[in-house]
Amino acid sequence: MKFTLCLALGLTLSAGFVAGQQPQPGRAPDPRSRGGGDCRDNPYNCADAPNPIPSTDTVWIEEMTWMEVRDALKSGKRTVIIPTGGLEPNGPWLAIGKHNYVLHANCSAIARKLGNALCAPIVKFVPEGDYTTKSGHMATPGTISMREETYQAILEDVARSLQAHGFDSIVFIGDSGGNQTGQKAVADKLNAAWNGRTVVAHIPQYYDYAGAAKYMTGHGLQPGQSDNIHDDPVIALNMFIDDPRSVRFDERVKAGKASINGVDLSNRAKSTELAKKIVEYRASIAADAIKAAIAAQR
Repeated sequence: MKFTLCLALGLTLSAGFVAGQQPQPGRAPDPRSRGGGDCRDNPYNCADAPNPIPSTDTVWIEEMTWMEVRDALKSGKRTVIIPTGGLEPNGPWLAIGKHNYVLHANCSAIARKLGNALCAPIVKFVPEGDYTTKSGHMATPGTISMREETYQAILEDVARSLQAHGFDSIVFIGDSGGNQTGQKAVADKLNAAWNGRTVVAHIPQYYDYAGAAKYMTGHGLQPGQSDNIHDDPVIALNMFIDDPRSVRFDERVKAGKASINGVDLSNRAKSTELAKKIVEYRASIAADAIKAAIAAQR
């Protein structure tokens, strides 16, 4: 009996939810409707409804309400960055989502430096090797790989979705080497299709860890001999500034393992200052490259 009642209630609620999303029988869709409901049923569903609360200070689209995205577009924030990361092994200390932690810190900094940009959600699934033969990073547990055609299809669909909403400059940045070719291919394809109506730019300058390491050598970071694992001070600190747990900071300090390639990371204050310099440098390089790439296509 209880199961029947619960099922009936669930079906009723489900029907009500669907009814809220779809036009009622005999009533044509209202072109003003936004936000998942009919404008005639609730004024907050109307395209021009004012935001009833203060906007959140974020550049991440997934953290915004639809009204906040709408208002950001109206204010001139028509550049959107699509960052791609990955899930792969990174030595004994770093979380598998290394590139995603790095991008969470860096994309936000880039968007704020540009002033007219937002960040799309990080595309976390990228080509990492063949899952049939377990090639590349797929040899290691926890890695998730995409076929190249799947990866490119995701990028294209994300870009087309954002273009449909009014973003006129779409930017791809990738924090891993395997991400770059697919980004360029999709950017070239969409630029040809849109013929200047919307600019799509792949920014290879963002993926320059060697440049960041060279810069940091003159700004307080002096690495020694390599530990020969998929890790280095720039990567570790770039992750640390986003979430110290991603590099197992407290556990490593306690175990006396808070170093990489001869660089001691155990001083939290010093590591924080170094990490800020890394993010600032990488954001500046990327922002300048984005401006140049967009200007070149206008």
